[in-house]
Amino acid sequence: MRKISSSLPRALAASLMIVSVLGTAAWAQQPPTVRIRGTIESVDGANLMIKSREGTDMKVRMTDNVAVFGVAKTELSDIKQGSYIGVTAMPEPDGTQKAVAVHIFPENQRGAAEGFRPWDQRAGSTMTNATVAETVKGSDGQNILVKYKDGEKKVVVPPGTPIVTFVAGDKSELKPGAKVIIFSATKKDDGTLEAARVNVGRDGITPPM
Repeated sequence: MRKISSSLPRALAASLMIVSVLGTAAWAQQPPTVRIRGTIESVDGANLMIKSREGTDMKVRMTDNVAVFGVAKTELSDIKQGSYIGVTAMPEPDGTQKAVAVHIFPENQRGAAEGFRPWDQRAGSTMTNATVAETVKGSDGQNILVKYKDGEKKVVVPPGTPIVTFVAGDKSELKPGAKVIIFSATKKDDGTLEAARVNVGRDGITPPM
């Protein structure tokens, strides 16, 4: 019995090591994703030829079940207590987030990418996806308190900040000249890009997030 007992720690350690290695391998196998902002140059079946905002020509293949969403202009008054929003912002010295764009999620997308993180809309920008806890008009714009699962942020939305919302879209909107943002195109082993969701600006809008 003593020999069996003494072998248990070694067996347990070996099992944990295998789980750790497998977990690391699974994590390492996750394909990298690319965020794309740009203008559609042409469409060839499921392939979008996009000129990125940096001027790079990119070819993106849409999945068979691609979801297309329109990015439509809306009003600041549509942001109410309980709304689930995404705030593209620049951090202020006092920790407040000064919005440069706000997008309102439809109810069926509540909880999408919840949290606070660095963003690449411009150098130093941030993104906060969270629920509106309070909104009050201030001297420098609308003051909004948003809360997410790990914390909260105070946001100031200055006058003139672009406010948009996601609406159901259609592949017919994906045509030359349309402005798009693809949040996470998957980069395949052969270097090709694949998108399961494309967001396209409505009425000439450039998605501001």
